[in-house]
Amino acid sequence: MASGNDIRAAQETDGGFLVFLKWGTAVAVAAAALVVVLIA
Repeated sequence: MASGNDIRAAQETDGGFLVFLKWGTAVAVAAAALVVVLIA
């Protein structure tokens, strides 16, 4: 079984990944919208 510190570190890593994923998705959507606007 993992110790409490390992669980805490894993949760922090997972939380950081989710924040990165959320912002990355927002930036990708904004870039795609910009491309569509520039083409049209």
